[in-house]
Amino acid sequence: MIARVTTAALLSVLLIACASPPARFYTLSANLPPGAQAPRISVVVGPVSIPAQVDRPQMVLTEGPNQVRLDESNRWASPLADAIAAVVAENLASLLGTPRVTLFPDRTDGDAAYSVAIEVQQFVSEPGIAISLSAVWTVRRAADGRTETGRTRLREAVTGPGYEDLAAAHSGALAAMSREIADTLEALSTSASRRGGSSPSR
Repeated sequence: MIARVTTAALLSVLLIACASPPARFYTLSANLPPGAQAPRISVVVGPVSIPAQVDRPQMVLTEGPNQVRLDESNRWASPLADAIAAVVAENLASLLGTPRVTLFPDRTDGDAAYSVAIEVQQFVSEPGIAISLSAVWTVRRAADGRTETGRTRLREAVTGPGYEDLAAAHSGALAAMSREIADTLEALSTSASRRGGSSPSR
């Protein structure tokens, strides 16, 4: 009798496992074309902080003013804060025309002329509708400690119903934020050069 119950239980588990669809994994992407060649400044990106609500592998989907859903079948391929940092770093390398962009805490980040810290305050996903990004970022010049802080607030329409469309829309918002950060880096680098201070390309 016990053997029959055990066999039935195992069969039930196997049937449930077979019925569960495999998880799909998504990434954020950097696809900005190269910008004008700026001085070959060195930049470290990070740390990046994100709200606890979305700091998880599953996609967190907004379904109403006070309701979200964790989608177990659709997940981020890497921790979201790491993915955001990597995309912003790649975007900045392209926009500034420099390969000297690293991720915090790279062992060489102490040699970077500039650092970019990002606090993501909202990272909202509404399938088939829109995404929202709200973030405060700070650019710091190592030579004299001067900082510039900016805020990016964007709502982008999603072009399709799929989860890949959500990921693409988030990537587009990060590209827009990266442009704002790159403009600030270029302005700080130019002002340092005009002052004749420490070289911004160390």
